[in-house]
Amino acid sequence: MTLKEVQEKLGRLRAEISYHDYRYYVLDNPVISDAQYDSLMQELVKLEKQYPELITPDSPSMRVSGQPREGFTTLSHRLPMLSLANALSEGELLDFDRRVRTSLLNEKVEYVVELKVDGLAVSLWYEDGILERGATRGDGFTGEDITPNLKTIRSIPLRLQKSVPFLEVRGEAYMTKETFLKQNLDRAEAGESAFANPRNAAAGSLRQLDPAITASRKLNIFIYGLGDYKGIDFATHAQSLNFLKEAGFPVSKDFRLFNDIEEVMEHCRWWEKQRFNLPYTIDGLVVKVNSLVQQKRLGATLKSPRWAIAYKFPAEQSQTKIKDIIIKVGRTGVLTPTAVLEPVHLAGTTVTRATLHNEDMIKEKDIRIEDRVLVHKAGEIIPEVLEVLKTERRGTEEPFVMPAKCPVCQAKVIRLAGEAARRCTNLTCPARQREGLIHFVSRGAMDIAGLGQATIDNLLKIKLISDVADLYYLKFDDLVSLERMGPKSAQNLLAAIEKSKSNPLKRLVFALGIIHVGERASGILAERFGSMECLMKASFEELVTIPEIGPKIASSITAFFDLEQNRRLIAKLARSGVKMGEEPTEKEEEVKPLLNKTFVVTGTLKNFTRDQVQEIIHKLGGRVTSGVSKNIDYILVGEEPGSKYTKALTLGIPVLREDEFLNLIKI
Repeated sequence: MTLKEVQEKLGRLRAEISYHDYRYYVLDNPVISDAQYDSLMQELVKLEKQYPELITPDSPSMRVSGQPREGFTTLSHRLPMLSLANALSEGELLDFDRRVRTSLLNEKVEYVVELKVDGLAVSLWYEDGILERGATRGDGFTGEDITPNLKTIRSIPLRLQKSVPFLEVRGEAYMTKETFLKQNLDRAEAGESAFANPRNAAAGSLRQLDPAITASRKLNIFIYGLGDYKGIDFATHAQSLNFLKEAGFPVSKDFRLFNDIEEVMEHCRWWEKQRFNLPYTIDGLVVKVNSLVQQKRLGATLKSPRWAIAYKFPAEQSQTKIKDIIIKVGRTGVLTPTAVLEPVHLAGTTVTRATLHNEDMIKEKDIRIEDRVLVHKAGEIIPEVLEVLKTERRGTEEPFVMPAKCPVCQAKVIRLAGEAARRCTNLTCPARQREGLIHFVSRGAMDIAGLGQATIDNLLKIKLISDVADLYYLKFDDLVSLERMGPKSAQNLLAAIEKSKSNPLKRLVFALGIIHVGERASGILAERFGSMECLMKASFEELVTIPEIGPKIASSITAFFDLEQNRRLIAKLARSGVKMGEEPTEKEEEVKPLLNKTFVVTGTLKNFTRDQVQEIIHKLGGRVTSGVSKNIDYILVGEEPGSKYTKALTLGIPVLREDEFLNLIKI
């Protein structure tokens, strides 16, 4: 292709991917499969690697890029991002309406009412329709520049569907209830402390110095209003919201326009009961004067606008008694204490259990069996003990002590340095095996449809399976013998199991349940190593050279593959036909002359820094490790090589000087 043809193809790919991002993340109405989308993205990335000078800031490939930063810089808001005054009762809402009408000399007033999503307020700047900067609210006048992190939120458009000379929008970044629960489950399994609620999780995720961590948290956003802008004009706030939707922003469909405050209050009462049905948390509603002219006349105090107010729902808490404290054992062996409660109605449901997170929390709050406690739902999701009502103690309450042995298999329990959790040390613990199987077949992992927890329990009960590899050796007769499993269901399940064998490597890596290795890290590892065999051979030193794979993850990976039990499991999976990597095509071998070759670099190079040569080797399909062994394909030698060079000579490893390396890669 000519350069012009490449530019045109890149433009078409970017436009098509951006369109599908909008369909998926904003409209929630995709029109292509995940595989088709991945194919488009791979084509874009491959072409951009060949022509890096043609990469643009608004390319979909730029959503997660760059290295972790040393700290945040500040960004001054062109217009202040003021906070809202609160109305904690209907009386205070009526007072707000009275003040508005009095200030406007009893003119007719319309109100727009929006959901008050519980997240982190941010500002986005667009110049000529391209996202340029993004910041937190900060003190309202100056915020933290978190542009790379905001670009990881897939519902934020990098290029607008309407071109505007300058546009600043304000929005609320949030985490859905489902994502929040999954993040906390993953953190518990990794021995990390849980997020307190979705708002804290979203705020903490956006303030990460490494954008890749933000990307792994799967945040979303609603845009709720304008800051500064040029080249457009509106008469009302409702008109501006409709414009923002047309420009490609995610705007909540639940905003409503009302003619008087009585209608507003009725709407607030309705949402106070219905809020628990939303996929995200809200802590109230925002009431705004609709007319922008009236907003300007009403003005603002030093802290908040006079034309808007937040009606806050009352916090829902209840008292109950802790009847018992039980222990659940997760797939990584983490022991999680849970309070068994006298049933209590809370946030729309009857609650009988509450998480106690770990033993440190139990000690800190001095929680005992038979205590009367105050409970709530953290972020309207997770039942949690707020505090112990110690004045109601009668002396019969029992202190709780974490067990020294696993309650399921009686193996020794340990607490590793730096972790809040205790773990069962038995890799074959039945509880760990069950949770590991549930994780293995889940949607983000091997995605075996029809294999739910009840079926897994039945298979374990009659000893048809004992590990994840056994799933691939199940027969039709095995399945039809299960309760509530007819011939058609058995055939469908076998087909789903067979289909999962061809999953990409990243799914298999994630499915193995390696501690600290989530979906994002699994994808990075699969792309870097290309096969399970190469990943299993990777040393700690090699792993920590990979961006986003730190010492903690590297240690966990090497520890996992050092265990003979895990190596046997992977061999068993391979024998069943589960794909262990991608077979390189002839075209790929031409494009990547170092495919699956392992290098050691020693000495000072003339043409490259150490980081540069590692990146070149990686892009051309090779790997770089620091340890010299018989598994090394080449040792690249610069000036004043060290002991690695001597060791390589004794092992007969081929030596490349810098000019020979350049000839090999044809630079």
